[in-house]
Amino acid sequence: MRTMLNILSNSFRLTMQELMVNKLRTALSLIGISFGIFCIIGVLATVNSLERNIQDEIKGLGTNTIYIDKWEYKGGADYPFWKYVNRPLPKYAEMAFIKQRSQLASHLAYNINNVGNVEYKNNVLQGVTFYGITEEQNLIQPIVVQYGRYISSSEFIAGSPVVIIGFDNAEKLFIRADIAVGKEVILNGKKAKVIGVIKKEGQNLIGWNYDQCIMIPYRFIRNIFDEKRSNAFIIAMAKEGVSSIAFKDELEGVMRSIRKLSPKTADDFSLNDVSGFSDQVSSVFVSVNIGGWAIGLLSLIVGAFGIANIMFVTVKERTAMIGLKKAIGAKRRSIMMEFLLEAAIICIMGGLIGLLLVYILTIVLTSVFNFPVFISAGILTLAISLCIAIGILAGIIPASIAARLDPVVAIRSK
Repeated sequence: MRTMLNILSNSFRLTMQELMVNKLRTALSLIGISFGIFCIIGVLATVNSLERNIQDEIKGLGTNTIYIDKWEYKGGADYPFWKYVNRPLPKYAEMAFIKQRSQLASHLAYNINNVGNVEYKNNVLQGVTFYGITEEQNLIQPIVVQYGRYISSSEFIAGSPVVIIGFDNAEKLFIRADIAVGKEVILNGKKAKVIGVIKKEGQNLIGWNYDQCIMIPYRFIRNIFDEKRSNAFIIAMAKEGVSSIAFKDELEGVMRSIRKLSPKTADDFSLNDVSGFSDQVSSVFVSVNIGGWAIGLLSLIVGAFGIANIMFVTVKERTAMIGLKKAIGAKRRSIMMEFLLEAAIICIMGGLIGLLLVYILTIVLTSVFNFPVFISAGILTLAISLCIAIGILAGIIPASIAARLDPVVAIRSK
């Protein structure tokens, strides 16, 4: 153990001397390693953070839930708009039928949404998204109310003119979100009382933008908008332990039964599985990660050749010293270990520079795009492991040459 520590200490000392003596040569090699680590870890950290944020937002749509809608949510360039546009919207009465006939559903919520204006005194917000929700909405998609309270059961049943408002909208209307509760606002000409402010969530890339919406009881929103000219869907949440495939199959049968579709008639509704969104997101990010690895590995290969070049030159410069060490009893494995550790140390130094650049990148992306970018422990371990592996691969041939030198020939080369 002491011998290993001595070798490590000497290798570190000699490496630092090499860096100081041959600054330009080592700097150029370190740039290759640093850039390679920056590409791989930077892409992995950014992509993993983005994927994690999107997956968290997808989970916010509800766990093991299916959206019953006229629209298919897959989208894409070949999206057959014509196929869905004439389908009927899901109806509130259909949700009641699903409750009666489904054996696998635990909670159901009906949602109607539209865009309108919100007024408070002289402040007017235009183009605000209105969500008319039913009682079990919060059981499927829990909403955190920072100020005030959530809509009560009696208010849902009565269709009371109450509203919970998104944090950004509260700040725009009342300057401070914490003073919004209790104020009276006008929703497209209808008066309503603010009873709660939703906790700020930040920018969403998918799903519900709670910060810039308002939520009101379904029976109240019918007094504001024409239900037939609004978007509507049903959210169905499966019981614990029920697979999304089994739940989707049951809902398809239930919906076909409710709408009295014959066996030969195609579905006039879509069942959009939240877990399917998660799988699609994962598949997209796999391709992005592969691209990052390809760019980074090319840079690391270039850096590895630079490190190998340094080690060949180092062996040449220290040939006489190697001869003296072997003459006084140094073993081959000690000489080889010394040069391998030196190569690994140089690579680790380059890797640390790359990680520093990645850390700066995470700060910039977090502040600019308003979503957290982080470097996980797994990514840090990968970075250090890559540096050590590249150092060993780049230094193994020069180290082998040094270990096989004949002491007499090596001493005379001075």
